[in-house]
Amino acid sequence: MIEIVATAGLATVQDLGRSGSLRYGVGRAGAMDRVSLAAANLLLGNEEDAAGIEIQIFPFTLCFTGPCGFALTGADCGAKLDGTNLLPWSAYTATTGQELTLGLPSPGPSRAYLALSGGVDVPEVLGSRSTQLRGAFGGLEGRALQAGDRLSAAAPGTGRGGFGLVPPKLGDPVRVLPAAEYDLLTETAQDLVWSTAWKITAQSDRYGYRLAGETLTFAEPVEMLSHGIVPGVIQLPPSGQPIVQMSDAQPSGGYPKIGTVIDADLWRLGQAPIGGRIRFARTTWSEAVAAGEALRRWLAEAGRLIRLQRGRT
Repeated sequence: MIEIVATAGLATVQDLGRSGSLRYGVGRAGAMDRVSLAAANLLLGNEEDAAGIEIQIFPFTLCFTGPCGFALTGADCGAKLDGTNLLPWSAYTATTGQELTLGLPSPGPSRAYLALSGGVDVPEVLGSRSTQLRGAFGGLEGRALQAGDRLSAAAPGTGRGGFGLVPPKLGDPVRVLPAAEYDLLTETAQDLVWSTAWKITAQSDRYGYRLAGETLTFAEPVEMLSHGIVPGVIQLPPSGQPIVQMSDAQPSGGYPKIGTVIDADLWRLGQAPIGGRIRFARTTWSEAVAAGEALRRWLAEAGRLIRLQRGRT
């Protein structure tokens, strides 16, 4: 059991997302950085898709009201357990009454992930424990966590800590597949998609990243009916400034689609800070598939090494 002592806001319970419900108008939700959450779960011997806590505004403090294993991945926030410094991307065991504090993140990844032994124990809604803020369901009462909230671990007291992982590199740029309306852009605009350093504006959130940079234009006006979209789709509204759909993306939209961030790079984009800049790199379907397979191999190898280490402790 943990109790939230202090939060700057927008910390939520998330797993790897809600699948199979787009037909009902329900988006995926889930962690913005699914690699970090999966790795945190692997460090504890949990299933990769167990629910954890996504923290995106700092500082954040909680108290362990019972013994519990926990793991931290994602942003390096100078975590401390009762004042003792903790390594990022590592697993630990807390005793009753100990306090975990996350400070401001170092340059690099912007979101931190906290996993508990067995996963955060909240009810499943449509097959997922992820918080969907717009629909106000999932997670803890469908909302962000607040001071005084209590959450249970599904397997408290079973964690074994003292080891960690070297995280995969964030890298740059983000790989993108051209989408249906890309060819309708002017040639100049097509070049600008790949050459511009796009700024992630303050109007960005879990629903979408609104970018600022060079204005993109179509050769002719484009009008479309609303159609299905998924996380990673890059839409171009009349302003000419792209919007990248993120984890809480609605399942439909009417803006033209000029690209799609490949699934293997969405976690990297999810760690990009507000105010930061990103670049897009054009890729192919075969390269996107290969990138996805490489990421799955990394997680599989991480899981293998963790099981070996856990067997020695």
